Amino acid sequence: MRKLFKQLGTTLMAATLATAIQAEPLVIGGKNFTEQQLLTEMTAQYLDKQGYEIERRAGMGSAVLRKAQENAQIDLYWEYTGTSLLVYNKVKEQIADPQKVYEKVRELDAKKGLTWLNPSSANNTYALAMRNEDADAKGINTLSDLAKALNDGQELTLATNAEWYSRKDGYKELKKAYDFDIPRSDIKRMDSGLTYVALKEGQVDIALVFATDGRIPAFNFRVLEDDKGFFPNYAITPVVRDEVLKANPNLSEQLNNLSAQLDNDTMSALNAKVDVDRMSIEDVAAEFLTAKGLL
Repeated sequence: MRKLFKQLGTTLMAATLATAIQAEPLVIGGKNFTEQQLLTEMTAQYLDKQGYEIERRAGMGSAVLRKAQENAQIDLYWEYTGTSLLVYNKVKEQIADPQKVYEKVRELDAKKGLTWLNPSSANNTYALAMRNEDADAKGINTLSDLAKALNDGQELTLATNAEWYSRKDGYKELKKAYDFDIPRSDIKRMDSGLTYVALKEGQVDIALVFATDGRIPAFNFRVLEDDKGFFPNYAITPVVRDEVLKANPNLSEQLNNLSAQLDNDTMSALNAKVDVDRMSIEDVAAEFLTAKGLL
């Protein structure tokens, strides 16, 4: 009899603990640029509709956000496969196959208690862009063309954010891969969103951009082809702490459903509604979810 009561007590305690974990709000994190703010808001609105209690923590830097998730302060957010590969896991091997990039980060982050769910079809890789007419005039279509122009003595200025300037997948490694250099005085570091404005207004000749940014077509920019395959794939993927998935059995399927709705054209259009059309993050997220039957 005592053994039976002990077993019942253990079962009850486990059930109580699981209920307590599930009762905690889901803390959804996000980085500090438009696409990430949109992903945070879309996820929050969608999961709120599914009956979860939600807490939003958007606007964080990449390293801070990742550390917060590892420390159980953030439950889930959307990460980029290439960022985890190079920045968080410091993989030096060049991996071109998008599926292999995903499998590698999934394997490495599993050791840290993090689960990568299904990747979306959206690949928000870093890229360098020029004004279309300027690229035509200078005959620059690829990063190799850019390197040749610089090495032939053309003086071209670059707008970049501070983070990419020093990242493993950033400027310092890119210039080694393509064998070029831009004098430090010709590199303007600024907030990510301002690089597009600086290029559009002719304050610089080249700008760091994100491939799914809606301002690229809106401002008539040309993305220079990464003809040496320097940048890995940056598939946008929901990443969740293992404990949270165990406490919320339906969460994987729900987030995978949301991930399946995203591709490059979709993210570019959503980003443009915020950055070009000046719609609010909340309205764009709600409009998208409603159109997909998720709200």
